[in-house]
Amino acid sequence: MADFDQVITILKDGANQLAERGVDQWQGDYPSLNQVKEDIEHGWAYLALSADEETVGAIAIVDAPDPAYDQLNGEWLSNTDQYVVIHRVAIHSQHAGKGYATQLLSSVIDNIKTKRADVESIRIDTHEDNHAMQHLIAKMGFTKVGTLHGVYRPKEISYVYELAK
Repeated sequence: MADFDQVITILKDGANQLAERGVDQWQGDYPSLNQVKEDIEHGWAYLALSADEETVGAIAIVDAPDPAYDQLNGEWLSNTDQYVVIHRVAIHSQHAGKGYATQLLSSVIDNIKTKRADVESIRIDTHEDNHAMQHLIAKMGFTKVGTLHGVYRPKEISYVYELAK
């Protein structure tokens, strides 16, 4: 909880970056203060640090089940309830373009593969207009498995991806 304000700052900055790029994701009350508190309390929230130990990003690795995925229009690569979901990925704009997002996701995926024997699948989704995140997700080896329609906000379409372990 000592890092709560820093996580909020990073996520709000991420929402501003999306708005500046014309992406209608994370606008409004998401991610909420309560969601971030829940992430921290459950041990799902992580910070990304630069080589000089400055906090540059935040991410949540949420244990299954994720009720949003009950609405998947598509088909999972692995039909399992042993999965984690990557949510709320943000790198502060002061550190954008330096490869931190790639390093963060790569580190998280490696950590899950080596230290979470219980996890059979890693899942992630992003807004249909968030091309930067879609590119990053594909670069990390995820496969697009379907879409979500109106799960997070009315009329919003999200693309859903999976990486089988």
